[in-house]
Amino acid sequence: MRGTPVVDDDIELIIEDIGGGGGNPPPPGGDDGGGDGDKRRPPGPPSPRRYHTGIALAIISILMFFMALSSAFLLRKSGDGWVPVHLPAVLIFNTAVLLASSLTIELARHRLAAADLHGFKTLWRITTGLGVLFLLGQVVAWRQLVAQSVYVSSNPASSFFYIFTAAHGLHLLGGVAALLYVLFRAFEDRAKLSRALAAEVTSYYWHFMDGLWVFLLALLYLGN
Repeated sequence: MRGTPVVDDDIELIIEDIGGGGGNPPPPGGDDGGGDGDKRRPPGPPSPRRYHTGIALAIISILMFFMALSSAFLLRKSGDGWVPVHLPAVLIFNTAVLLASSLTIELARHRLAAADLHGFKTLWRITTGLGVLFLLGQVVAWRQLVAQSVYVSSNPASSFFYIFTAAHGLHLLGGVAALLYVLFRAFEDRAKLSRALAAEVTSYYWHFMDGLWVFLLALLYLGN
């Protein structure tokens, strides 16, 4: 019969529809056909708060360390065998150098805010040089005490002097390393850490180390 092939074709189409032959399920990305609906966007730059929190935690931990040393210093000072140390005069010069570095680092940040990159780098180099000069001055102070036969094991007062100055010097050396990092790193426009943020965080640490040294120097004079 002539109608038989048409009926057979209709039956085959019905079977294909029932059997799932209507095509693959749509992609999970929605009905727009893009297929990118579930893809996560790339993470943006980290919040500046992360760096502020990190430097705050570092400062707090360092402060607790020196407060523990200061408490031991005051308790031991009232005991027997305490022989005051004649502090070298170069410590006053070192203090002035360190305070000057706090001024230059702030001037450098102001130059950076004014988009004066050359002025920023010049003042930042001066700050770094003053930091190195302070450390060299501390070495001079140690050598002067050694020339007077005052060593770490001479008495409790001299022990605390070397401990205070050495511990502060090591932490300040870390600040010098941070200054060099900001000075020589090639910051990019799309970098996660900008030059301005790095300079800001570094300045916080540097000012803290300056203030800490003034406190330690006053404590050492109190020990005399």
